[in-house]
Amino acid sequence: MEKTLVVKSASLTLCLLALSLSAWASSLVTGKVVDAHTKEPLAGVSINVKDATSGAISNHDGSFAIKVKEGAATLQLRYLGYEEKLVAITVNANRDMGDVGMEPAYFGLEDIIIIGSVATDRKTPVAVSVISPDEIENKLSNQEFPEIMKSTPGVYATRVGGGYGDGRVNLRGFESANVAVMVNGVPVNDMEWGGVYWSNWMGVADVTLSMQTQRGLGASKVSGPSVGGSINIITQSTNVEPGGSLSYAMGNDGYNKISFNVSTGQKNGWAMTLLGSKNWGDGYIQGTASEGYAYFANISKVLNEHHSLSFTAMGAPQWHNQRNQYDKLLISEWQKQPDKYRYNPVYGFGVNGQYKTSMQNSYHKPQISLKHFWRIDEHSSLSTVLYTSIGRGYGTSGQGATKADWYGAISATGKPNMKFRAADGTYDYSAIYALNQSSANGSQLVMSNSENHHNWYGLISTYTSKIGQYIDVYGGVDMRYYQGIHTNRITDLYGGAYYIDPNRMYVTYQKNNPEWQNEKLQVGDVVYRDYDSQIIQAGAFGQAEFSRNDISAFISGSISNNNYSRYDRFYYSKDEAQSDKLNFIGYTIKGGANYNLTRIHNVFANIGYISRAPFFSGGAFLQSTTSNVTNPDAINEAVFSMEAGYGLRAGMLSANLNLYRTAWLNKTTTMSLTFANGSRGSLNMGGVDALHQGVELDLLFRPWSRLDIKGMVSLGDWKWNSNTTGYYYNDNGQAVDKDGKPVPVGSPDQGHSTLNLKGIHVGNAAQWVASLGAKLKVMNDMLLGAEYTYYTHNYANYTVAATMNSTTNYQDPWQIPASGVVDIFANYSFPMGKLRATISGNVNNLLNQEYITDADDGQDHTWQSAKVFYGFGRTFSVRLKISF
Repeated sequence: MEKTLVVKSASLTLCLLALSLSAWASSLVTGKVVDAHTKEPLAGVSINVKDATSGAISNHDGSFAIKVKEGAATLQLRYLGYEEKLVAITVNANRDMGDVGMEPAYFGLEDIIIIGSVATDRKTPVAVSVISPDEIENKLSNQEFPEIMKSTPGVYATRVGGGYGDGRVNLRGFESANVAVMVNGVPVNDMEWGGVYWSNWMGVADVTLSMQTQRGLGASKVSGPSVGGSINIITQSTNVEPGGSLSYAMGNDGYNKISFNVSTGQKNGWAMTLLGSKNWGDGYIQGTASEGYAYFANISKVLNEHHSLSFTAMGAPQWHNQRNQYDKLLISEWQKQPDKYRYNPVYGFGVNGQYKTSMQNSYHKPQISLKHFWRIDEHSSLSTVLYTSIGRGYGTSGQGATKADWYGAISATGKPNMKFRAADGTYDYSAIYALNQSSANGSQLVMSNSENHHNWYGLISTYTSKIGQYIDVYGGVDMRYYQGIHTNRITDLYGGAYYIDPNRMYVTYQKNNPEWQNEKLQVGDVVYRDYDSQIIQAGAFGQAEFSRNDISAFISGSISNNNYSRYDRFYYSKDEAQSDKLNFIGYTIKGGANYNLTRIHNVFANIGYISRAPFFSGGAFLQSTTSNVTNPDAINEAVFSMEAGYGLRAGMLSANLNLYRTAWLNKTTTMSLTFANGSRGSLNMGGVDALHQGVELDLLFRPWSRLDIKGMVSLGDWKWNSNTTGYYYNDNGQAVDKDGKPVPVGSPDQGHSTLNLKGIHVGNAAQWVASLGAKLKVMNDMLLGAEYTYYTHNYANYTVAATMNSTTNYQDPWQIPASGVVDIFANYSFPMGKLRATISGNVNNLLNQEYITDADDGQDHTWQSAKVFYGFGRTFSVRLKISF
């Protein structure tokens, strides 16, 4: 009896165990996620089994593997920028699904990719890094937009003076003026000097779909070449599905931001997306309060199967107080300040304790574009974008016979200017009132707005076609017209009755008109400068790509003509106001090839030569602010670059190794300086050569579907490679002799200095950078992350003293001490009724590390004489986002 019971019990147990094992049996489902149209692999796609806890994330080649219980199941694929995809499957054994296509969630994305020249992994032979939208959302916080790139090989980003949007980005040792920055393939670098004012584009972060950094030659299809590389910001166009979100963020030092976006989805071929935001705060640096807005609107219409139109308008009107870029202090001076590295030498108060500042920027630079995409047939298409940017705004500019008194620090000494300094260390603007009120000759110091308006119109049109089965060809035009309107107008007499502009004494055609030279000016009158710049650029480009099996290659070229002219209403009579017109023809030729050795290994190489026109400012015109005098020695800059790379895509590990060498020849350089009498000026140098070479490694290790470990090492060796002679000009654009007295340009008496720079390190960017970060998906709706970035071999900028008619054998600049910074972030997503809510938080510089980011070299090339800016200490932000 007992034996029978035991047998029955054992049999029942075995049956239950068998049923249990059967219920929990699972198989491995594999596949590759690709764009449904371009067939390009999608990395970072979230793949989950609906109503289960198992999940995976696609690798760099789009491949994935996920365990699924046997039986019926539904795979749920999610990727920002693409529509959610549900795939019903039945599993009874291991299964390979092959390619799984996802549809873009935005109209016009294909059009943007064609114009923006997005590089393709394991195909385009260039060094490229892609920052995904989730990285931007997780990491940006209240940082500057360029700082999101700081863990990208070859990139060095800082906040410089620390005002809202005053950051800069350096790529492979090249300043932003030599890095092509584009939004949806449309260039945004300043047409006159090449730089980027990031305060004008801070709102773009809210609508960025991805940001691609192509280092070196890159693959951008515009006629204007870059030296260090290109940054292409791809924004959303118009969502296919209706929905939106509302968010609020707050952080240190009064930081606040509210934003919304809403999309109608596609209805009868029409779709619209709108976004708006506002941010404000007191600023981390003393006296750098700011207020900014951002807007984005896209309306798209699918006309038929061949034609579509997309209208986009975006802008970010803002104002922000600043710390002057010249106000670097000696390290010993920073230590004396009560607020240490937050100290702002121009922060102060006027009459009756009213807050005043001599440094404020206010600008609005909207970009409006109309894009037309024409799918001519299955093999060819034409993408055309017509765009305009109408910039309006100013930066404050102190005027006076002793103009340098407006600066909070005397740059030559690296110490605060004590002439107008209160006992508590703040700048004493009330003392300027007292000076002006006691003056018998009107105001000695006044404030003006340095208005820098512009009207910019452009057209980029790209034709693509296929020749046979393996060759794609591209060709197009890049046309730009730019007018800059530069005027200074008095905004505050600071207690005086009038102002006599000392700059008028340099206006030679009025030298016999003392009534004009001594005119008593009032608020609204023009001082110092009043001129227009005009730049017309017309270019064409072409490219052919070959791709067959494991081999891909390209060859491309471009040519452009830059026409420069200047019209001066201040220093010249009406008959002489128009300058000579200058023409510079530039061109590029480059090529490269990629070979996929195996499914996991690939190698590539590229080589190219660039002949680039000199910039309008400091190149074609010696002193473009105040003079029509053209530079007789202006010639094209030349760049010869080559690069080789290796890629690894091995399941859990992805890695890229790049070696580069870029020779920059005939660079035109302008160095600011202070003369012995305290006045400011510059040294204009031509024929400066540099050699930038280095090695870069980045990797992604995914030992578990929920854990990403990313690392990067960038080792550069950037040195100046020539000696040069430069000529001196004062701050009014006048050539000066060894005593600072104005002389005709090119006169034998003009002061000059020879600098022997060959072999010294290029400064203003860390040449060695490394980072290591981890991102852990604790549960399906919770994410934690941390990143450590290490900087070393960062050299101070070489500086020029006013050593007239002499030769300086420049020693290697001071090397900034190495430093490391830890950033962390977390976010948690949860349902809120029918809505979805996400709480996120960031702490940047978690350990409150004190470190120097920017430095100018001193006379003895040591820390005692170097003038520096420090990086920000610990900052934080939290955000609540509700999606619908």
